[in-house]
Amino acid sequence: MTTTSTGPTGPSPRRRTPVRRRGRSSVHPSPVLRLLALLSVVLVATPVIFLGVQLAGQPDGAAWAALWRPRTLSLTLNTVGLVAAVTAGTLAIGVPTAFLLARTDLAWRRGWQVLTALPLAVPSYVAGFAWVSLTPLRGFWGSVVVLVLVSTPYVTLPVTAALRRADLDVEAVARTLGCGPVRAFRTAILPQIAPAAGAGALLAALYTVSDFGVVAIMRFPAFTWAVHTAFSGSFNRALALVLSVVLVALALVIVLAERALRRRAAAPGPVRVGAAAPVRLGGWQVPSTVLLAGLTVAALGVPVATMVVRSVVSVAEREAELARLGEAAVVTVLLGLAGAALAALLALPIGILAARYRTRSVGALETATYLGHGLPGIVLGLSMVYLTLELVPGIYQTPLVLVLAYALLFVPKAAGSVRAAVSQVPVSLEQTARTLGRSPVGAWFAVTGRLAWPGVAAGALLVALTAMKELPATLMLRPTGTDTLATRLWQLTDIAAYGAAAPYAVTLIAVASVPAFLLSRHADRQADPT
Repeated sequence: MTTTSTGPTGPSPRRRTPVRRRGRSSVHPSPVLRLLALLSVVLVATPVIFLGVQLAGQPDGAAWAALWRPRTLSLTLNTVGLVAAVTAGTLAIGVPTAFLLARTDLAWRRGWQVLTALPLAVPSYVAGFAWVSLTPLRGFWGSVVVLVLVSTPYVTLPVTAALRRADLDVEAVARTLGCGPVRAFRTAILPQIAPAAGAGALLAALYTVSDFGVVAIMRFPAFTWAVHTAFSGSFNRALALVLSVVLVALALVIVLAERALRRRAAAPGPVRVGAAAPVRLGGWQVPSTVLLAGLTVAALGVPVATMVVRSVVSVAEREAELARLGEAAVVTVLLGLAGAALAALLALPIGILAARYRTRSVGALETATYLGHGLPGIVLGLSMVYLTLELVPGIYQTPLVLVLAYALLFVPKAAGSVRAAVSQVPVSLEQTARTLGRSPVGAWFAVTGRLAWPGVAAGALLVALTAMKELPATLMLRPTGTDTLATRLWQLTDIAAYGAAAPYAVTLIAVASVPAFLLSRHADRQADPT
């Protein structure tokens, strides 16, 4: 696009100088970095490609017969309805909670910041088991309640950060023009936090699509439960593959919606520096505190208290497997950390490219990475079983396969953190290091890598937290004779040994609380550095 300027000789074309965003580089990415990113994407996409190849190899008509069964349509409607309800619920709870934490004079705000993030440490199947044992909740609404409670932090955390960094001058202008506080917030602040709220809600939607534990406990016929039944029960290969492909397609629709939302989001305005005057709650102080306390009890207190009481009874009755519990805890932590390290390693080239360059090829690589983000654990486990048995049977049911599965499932979480962390480092700092004689790699590690390290570590923590709770892929891929806290918990609850299962649930929550707490502190520092 060009503009014209009038000089002595008449109009002459003048090129518009491109505006470079902070952290973007005008230099083409190095072939090595692009190759590393491509290899990471190929690894992430391999299970989906393999599913398609396997599906194409089924007997004529078998796939179509499985696809057009009335049961498949019913499962689709059930899953879509569940995703819609959970997404709406997380927004309805998460946005007001974030407003209380970020914009008001709520008492004990930092404490509530931590408590509203800790439900991330509660595995959905543990929360589901607790609610089933205490209430008559079952089926669709039981699944909705539990999934909303454990998924709301996906909305609360990013919206809180967005509210704390929002430009308040626009809201002040709206107030001076006669808008009331609600209308001013809706017209001036809501557009600024909409991308964060949408991204969080879509994460909750992806979590709902991939969840297996809650729908199985609540006996709600959703896709993940049907895939697991087809694989482990009747071992109907064609049906399992068809349901897996439909589930991946549904998840990819959500991923593409997330990408479209990010592309349509307006460029961020000025970032607020320093604290703004909080909104005084006045008479709403007590109701707000009661609301947060109720949500904390429902999301955190009910599962923790239920499991602690059952654990005490289990120890008193000598039902607890203390030695096996300790071994499972160690295995869980080691596998989670190994999966997080591999995911962060695979995410580095993708995140760096996405942060520094905005070309079609880089955008395509980043989009392809989200195949893993939309790939439910049960589908990945199914594809990894077939893949290892046909290509490298020697590594089947070894820790290597499980660590690789964790990395493929959760590398997009790490890539998003890498992209955000690297984009916050001005590219001029790296260029200055180059002028001082450092090589490109040396300059990156000395400047960008050093400054972006906290964000990269936060992404790895998120992967470790999620991997420790992962159930369906772990059930399929764990080495023979090896238990994690999640798999042993599921085995015991499956045979109604609830007392013996409770210590595993408590230990799993305690272990996962450490990265959840660190993530809440990191988000708080990023949102409010003062």
